[in-house]
Amino acid sequence: MNNAPAPTSTASHDDLLAQRRSKLDALRAAQPTAYPNDFQPNTTTTQLAEAYADSTKESLEESPTDVFRLAGRVLAYRSFGKLAFLKLQDQYGTLQASLSLNGLGEARFKELEATLDVGDIIGISGRMMRTNKGELTLAAEHAHILVKSLHPLPDKWHGLEDIEQRYRQRYVDLIVNPDVRQVFVTRSKVVSAIRRFLDGKGFLEVETPVLQHQAGGTIARPFDTHHNALDCPLKLRIAPELFLKRLLVGGFEKVYELSRNFRNEGVSTKHNPEFTMLEWYVAYGNRESMMDLMEEMLRTVATEALGTQHFTFGDTEIDLSKPFRRLTMRDALLTMAGLTEDDLADKAPLQAAATRVGTKVDADMTYGEIFQTIFEDKVEPQLIQPTFIMDYPIETSPLTREYPDRPGWTQRAELYIGARECGEFYSELNDADDQRRRLEAQRAKAQKGDAEAMPFDEDFLHALELGMPPAGGIGLGIDRLVMTLTNQPSIRDVLLFPLLKPKA
Repeated sequence: MNNAPAPTSTASHDDLLAQRRSKLDALRAAQPTAYPNDFQPNTTTTQLAEAYADSTKESLEESPTDVFRLAGRVLAYRSFGKLAFLKLQDQYGTLQASLSLNGLGEARFKELEATLDVGDIIGISGRMMRTNKGELTLAAEHAHILVKSLHPLPDKWHGLEDIEQRYRQRYVDLIVNPDVRQVFVTRSKVVSAIRRFLDGKGFLEVETPVLQHQAGGTIARPFDTHHNALDCPLKLRIAPELFLKRLLVGGFEKVYELSRNFRNEGVSTKHNPEFTMLEWYVAYGNRESMMDLMEEMLRTVATEALGTQHFTFGDTEIDLSKPFRRLTMRDALLTMAGLTEDDLADKAPLQAAATRVGTKVDADMTYGEIFQTIFEDKVEPQLIQPTFIMDYPIETSPLTREYPDRPGWTQRAELYIGARECGEFYSELNDADDQRRRLEAQRAKAQKGDAEAMPFDEDFLHALELGMPPAGGIGLGIDRLVMTLTNQPSIRDVLLFPLLKPKA
C-alpha cells in the first residue's frame, strides 16, 4: 500500500515534505517537465457516474465504453501489488479509478507507484468498468501525474478541524470538505438566479464607483485611502445608493447593482468589513411594492438554488411559500418586548423601560435610537419565519421618506429570516429640501466626533434638485441571505476568503 503518511503520523512535516520533493525530483528526471499542460479532460466524474449508473459489470465487459479522459486530485490511494485503486476528485464529485500493470505497462505502472501521493493531480485515459464488488471505475490505459502536491492533505478521519485554519487556508478546506464546496456552489446559484430574476423584470444592471470622494448612502465608518496622482484622499464605498439614485435622476427607471461594499467596523458572525450587497431602485415604486417584489424574488431564488421554498435553518424549517408577516416596529415592541403604550410615550419612560427589560442604552441617545435599540435587543432574536418590520425612526433613516402625518417616522422596512436582518426596503426620499436638512443633522453629528455619520454631499443634493422621481429601493445582504439559505452560523462560512487578523 502506497498511501501518503497523514500529518498525524510519526513523520514530521519536514520529513513528509522531503519525501515528496524527492519524488518531484524523480519526475523532473524522468520527463521533459514535471508540470505538464498537455492533458485535456473530455468528461467529469459526475458525467461518468450518471451515464453508467445502470450499467452492469457484464454489460461493460461485453460492450466496452469509449476512452474517456478524466483529470482530478487523488484523495485516496490503495495499492495491491499489480493493481491500485484511487479516489479521484474534480470540481463536480468523486469517482474511483484503477491503475494496473496490465493496463499501463510495467514501466509506467512502477513509475506511478514510486511517485504518486495522495493530493497529487493526475490525468487518466481509460474505459469504464465495474469491480468485482460492483464499484463503477475508470480503468486507466494511460495515466500521468500532472501536478505534484508537496504538502500532505489533512488526515481523512479528522479533516481540517481548526475553524480559523479552515478560513486561512480555504483552498485546503475546499479540497477535503465537499460540504464547504457545496455552500459556494449554492452561493453562485443564488447570485445567478437574482440576476435572471431582475433582468426578467426589466432592470438594468449597472456599476458605480468603489473609490469615492465621500462615502455616503448609509450610516457607517468608511475606509480611507489616497490617490497619489491626483494627490487627494478617497474612501472605499459603504453603499452604492447615492450613485444609483443619481441614475434615476438621469432617466433610468429600474437599476440594480451587486456591489462589494466596505465598512470599517468590527468583525463578528454577522459582519465582515468587505461584503456583498444587492441594491435596486425603481422609479414610481414604494416600500410596499418593493416588499412584494422581494417576496417573489426570494421564492424564485430559493426554488432555483435549493430546489425548494422550504429549508432548515438551525433547528427550524423556514417556509418561504407563505405570505411574509408584516409588523410595525411599534407593534413588535408592544407584543414581543414587554413594553406598554405608556413606555413609548416619551424618551424618559422609554429609557426607563429599556433598563427594566435589560437593554443597555446611552443617556445621549435620542428617542428613536433607544426605540430601535430595544427592538434589536429584544425582538430580533424572535423573528425566525420571514417577517417585514416596518416604520423606523427618522434618526436612523436619513435617506427615507417620512410619513406626512406622522413626524419622526419613516416608510422603511427590514426583512428578518432566522433572527437575522437580511434586507431593507424604502419609499425613497426625493424632497431635496428635506434631504438637505437631514444631511445637515448628520454633518452636525460628524462635527461632534461621530465617525459613522453620513457626509454632506452637495452634488447629490444638486441631483435631487433637478428632480428624482418618486421611487422605491432595497438593500439586500447577499452574504446573510446565503448564510440563511445554507444554514451557516457565521458570515465567514459563506465568504471564500474572509478577513482575518494576521498571524503574529
